Amino acid sequence: MLVFTKKNCYITVFILILLIFIILFLKKEVILKKIYPIKYNEYIEKYAKEYEVDEMLIYAIIKAESNFKVESISSSGAIGLMQLMENTAYEVAKKINNQEISKEMLYEPETNIKLGIFYFSELLNKYNENIELALIAYNAGSGNLDKWIESGIIKKDGTNIENIPYKETNIYVRKILRDYKIYTKLWKEKL
Repeated sequence: MLVFTKKNCYITVFILILLIFIILFLKKEVILKKIYPIKYNEYIEKYAKEYEVDEMLIYAIIKAESNFKVESISSSGAIGLMQLMENTAYEVAKKINNQEISKEMLYEPETNIKLGIFYFSELLNKYNENIELALIAYNAGSGNLDKWIESGIIKKDGTNIENIPYKETNIYVRKILRDYKIYTKLWKEKL
């Protein structure tokens, strides 16, 4: 017959806690992969390769922009997975293949991802492959970034992102850089 003593209760609680930690440790990657998913990978892989952008960075951008919700619309009117402004999307579409697109097409995952990755690759090119500066421009606009660089608020090498004048953009850049590291660690070797 099992007698519950104070010592037995402590041992039982310890074993339960140990089991919980073991389960959480083993399931950590599974949980993280639900928080940091890989979706629309056929389009992201295709256009990231075509436009020479790290696909893990694109996953981080989409997570921050729309959390992979196709129908997302921001308060400023940005549309779809990569949250493109209509005018930007129209300009990018003309550069890619001189194609006319409709607003409705921006809700299509492939179209939105293609245009968004192309646009981000242009920003990377404009800012000498500097991810931080390209992210600032993607969120706040390259016109604002150019003014900040010209006035010395932001350095040309992007090493002082803490000086980003827009709080939202400051948080945005840091979030994407963090998520980019997480995506790379979680998924890069496994794809």
